[in-house]
Amino acid sequence: MIRAVTIQVLVLCTGNSARSILGEVLINELGGRKFRAFSAGSHPVGQVNPGAIQKLQKQGHPTEGLASKSWDQFSGVDAPAIDIVITVCDNAAGEACPVWQGAPVTVHWGVPDPAADGDFDSAYERLRSRIEAMLRLPIARMDTTERSIALSRIHEDASTAP
Repeated sequence: MIRAVTIQVLVLCTGNSARSILGEVLINELGGRKFRAFSAGSHPVGQVNPGAIQKLQKQGHPTEGLASKSWDQFSGVDAPAIDIVITVCDNAAGEACPVWQGAPVTVHWGVPDPAADGDFDSAYERLRSRIEAMLRLPIARMDTTERSIALSRIHEDASTAP
């Protein structure tokens, strides 16, 4: 019997209050049983931004249990093995990250901070579009180089779109 592979994704942002939370929810909902997402921050603010909660609820997503977490929860020997790390803010992309279990592919999908500009609609749509593109990839059959190239291309394609 062939066991289904679940791809584990960690979405990172500095504060883990908006963009990374949106990413976590979208991957978990759209990815079905094939993906499991977590989110965290290098310097978590300790609460989820109310605008992110509002946007998720408006789109029909459950918001119970969402929390701003430290990325320390996802490093070390007791942490889940991570296959893909996606940074969604430039600060987190430039920081020295902990060692993740599973030697994941790391990719940067920069999205403007909706907590700063109030544009949760745009952040949600950008993330949803990129996540949908990721979910169309045969990720489970790709090696790390192929994953890295394909996931980076999603951001590049989105950045050059009109």
